[in-house]
Amino acid sequence: MSPLPDLRRLGRFDVLLSASLLWFLAKLLRYSFPPLFGTLQTAYGVSNATLGTAFTGFMLAYAAMQFPAGLLADRFGSVRVIVAGALVAVGAAVAVVFDSPFVVLVTAMVVMGAGTGVHKTVAVELLSRTYPSRTGRSLGIFDTFGTFGGVVAPAAVVAVAGLTVLPGEGWRMLFLVAAGFGLAATALFAVRTPKRLDADAKPGETTADGAASDDSGELSTDGGLLSTVRQYASLFKNRRFAAFVTVTILFSFTYNGLVAFLPLYLTAEAGVTEATASLLYSALFAVSLVQLVSGEVSDRLGALPVIVAALGLASASLLALLTVSGVAGALSVGAIVVALGLGAHAFRPVRGAYLMSIVPSSMAGGGFGAVRALLMGAGAISPAIVGVLSETAGFRVAFALLAATLVAATTLASGLLFVGSR
Repeated sequence: MSPLPDLRRLGRFDVLLSASLLWFLAKLLRYSFPPLFGTLQTAYGVSNATLGTAFTGFMLAYAAMQFPAGLLADRFGSVRVIVAGALVAVGAAVAVVFDSPFVVLVTAMVVMGAGTGVHKTVAVELLSRTYPSRTGRSLGIFDTFGTFGGVVAPAAVVAVAGLTVLPGEGWRMLFLVAAGFGLAATALFAVRTPKRLDADAKPGETTADGAASDDSGELSTDGGLLSTVRQYASLFKNRRFAAFVTVTILFSFTYNGLVAFLPLYLTAEAGVTEATASLLYSALFAVSLVQLVSGEVSDRLGALPVIVAALGLASASLLALLTVSGVAGALSVGAIVVALGLGAHAFRPVRGAYLMSIVPSSMAGGGFGAVRALLMGAGAISPAIVGVLSETAGFRVAFALLAATLVAATTLASGLLFVGSR
């Protein structure tokens, strides 16, 4: 049998591959900075607090781009916005390569945050449009690429530490390599995506560089920016949309607080060693491959059943974690952490698929951007709240709050599943 038909089928996933490579790059750049804090502190003579503030600037710039990126994509086309953001991030990475004052590094970090912040909001809408019958699968693959960008980053920092290509500062080589990789991935995306979207487009549908739609949810560009923002705000009048946004906000609050303090919780309350806590923390992310499965299953069974199952597993696991102590043993604690990771990661790609199914296509980019801005805001404040509670009331109280918000998200999602469409 000729392999050509199979090759043609694989060729249809070129948009997914190129978008996923850019998401891998975005996560690689983001998570390369924390492992470098010690090196940067020595190189620039700054405190950890200063470095933490600089990284906060990166994340704030990233968060601030969510809604504008979606709005611009709805007006000017997804490809143009993604390519522009990728080139901005690549340019910022190049700026880090050269020896310069600390203020230049911080500026580059903020610009890098803005450039990478464009990508996911727009890419989720683009992939859901490109692969309408396989949205869950495509977003599962997409998110898995991003997760492994975070996994690779610390190892990459170690790998370049001893290099002398750039005298005395081998860590800068990482950003040079990332910039080259980013240019290649951007070129692949810019060349292949318009061809794929134009080939697949039906009459009246948005193409790669178009922003208009003739469906009943058409976005009007008359009346200026304020009128456009009001149209996006009107999405929240839909009770199911508003309810699911609440689910995502509650989950984001729980997840970000959890990943910020899980190692400390495991050593302080679960009685495991620091080495074991680090190993279990890695396991929490390693099980992110479940995203490939949950995305595929959501395409077959529907998004909401998978969402409820994933949140239910994560809730039960977090509640179980509250009950363990030093006598439970590392094996029991590890099983709970793995189950928690499976539930949390299984939710993430299906969340995007469900949102894309309930937002009018002409408003999908800005609508998803607005949701991501809200959930990232909730996620940003969570570590601060958990940190304060852990010092004033103890880690178990802090993690009980996280469990309560996750149970609330599960309950609300279950209501959406069992109440019906209206």
